[in-house]
Amino acid sequence: MRSFDNTDRRILLALADDPRSTNVSLADRLGLSRNTVQARVAELERSGAFLSFERRISARVAGYPLAAFVNVHVRQQRLAAVVESLAAIPEIVQAHGLSGPSDLLLRVVCVDAEDLFRITGIIQSTEGVDRAETSLDMGELIPYRLRPLLTRDA
Repeated sequence: MRSFDNTDRRILLALADDPRSTNVSLADRLGLSRNTVQARVAELERSGAFLSFERRISARVAGYPLAAFVNVHVRQQRLAAVVESLAAIPEIVQAHGLSGPSDLLLRVVCVDAEDLFRITGIIQSTEGVDRAETSLDMGELIPYRLRPLLTRDA
């Protein structure tokens, strides 16, 4: 994995301000050549610096106003099969493997409490799941951000 330099950080911050910027507009704004910006953006893309656009789509606007986090405890020898089964549930929009008391943290979106009950029932009935604990997402207090890190390291 390559490390970012100050030029990369400046480009990333400019794209964070205006994700639809063209290479030409970035070059003008940052005082860089178009070729430099184009090469850097291409390298950033290859290195996996950019997340998918899908992450910017609001589940609420898409018709799923309720979100919850589900901590899942699984039998370790079944972990891969459990993850494969859970990936087939469209309302699970994100899953993380954890160390500590639970094994997986799922982010689930749903239409209402009844829908959440249905989804957690599917999760709990998945072969290899021992138990699951659900917490409602009461609101995002600190949105996903990297600007403080990029500006601190500049």
